[in-house]
Amino acid sequence: MIKIFKTFGGYIEINEPQNGCWINVTNPSKDEIKRLNDEFSLPIDLINDILDQDERPRIEFDDDWTLIILRIPVEVKNNGVPFHTIPLGIFMNRNFTLTLCLRDNEVLPIGQPSPFKDQYKEITDNINFILRLFLRSGNLYLQYLKQINHMTSLIEQDLEKSIKNKELNKLLKMEKCLVYFITSIKANEIVLARLRNSKKITTEINEDLLEDAFIENKQALEMAQIYSDIQSGMMDAFASVISNNLNVVMKQLTLISIILMIPTLIASIFGMNVPNYLENNMLAMPLIIFASLILSFLGVILFRKRQWF
Repeated sequence: MIKIFKTFGGYIEINEPQNGCWINVTNPSKDEIKRLNDEFSLPIDLINDILDQDERPRIEFDDDWTLIILRIPVEVKNNGVPFHTIPLGIFMNRNFTLTLCLRDNEVLPIGQPSPFKDQYKEITDNINFILRLFLRSGNLYLQYLKQINHMTSLIEQDLEKSIKNKELNKLLKMEKCLVYFITSIKANEIVLARLRNSKKITTEINEDLLEDAFIENKQALEMAQIYSDIQSGMMDAFASVISNNLNVVMKQLTLISIILMIPTLIASIFGMNVPNYLENNMLAMPLIIFASLILSFLGVILFRKRQWF
């Protein structure tokens, strides 16, 4: 989908591009990719790079254009890993700024009239617009990290009494999300630093906005690293917990088998086709059952005293 806006705020949508406009492209079709190449002079190799799921963040300068790629977090439904990161490309030339992403996202939602709901002034500076994207990306990382932490807490509660690997696999998927986040945030921070120190950026940079973007990215990185360290320790701990829970269950089943074996043994002895001095006794059956119950009860008492039950 291709949407063209008069300014970076995305308040006024127009049909044809004009100087200083912003073009937002999400999940382009083959025809739209051809249009990006023919009408907007966006090289095919750059389009393929941005639409590559595993493309790394970077910044490129050319005589006629500048390309910035950052990785943004997205929520993945109906998949084992609930959160992932994808590249977001920002292509700038003298006439327009174009953003391209392979799927809809919350950093630049294609369905909303403006991604900057809290701004009342139109944004006309493309560099500060890019800084706002880094800031929104950092905020989104923090939001998803809180969700990951909440989901991890729920998994922990199930793991404490689990004897299966299902919950441990869920915890492993949370760890994978954190690895994706840490790798992407570190790369975004490098791109942000290059953007600040680049001599080819002639537009005056809003230092306050730049500092906010650095702070948000740094906070997201620190939170992701803390959660990752905690989960790494929990993976080993809960693996031992699951093994211990299984051992407890097996011990209980073994003790129950021993208790049940006592009346089985007595019944087997008195069921033999040999003289046992009770074959003519009318109370033989009640006596045998009573003796079995008594011995089983004594076995339970013995196991209780040893704290095996």
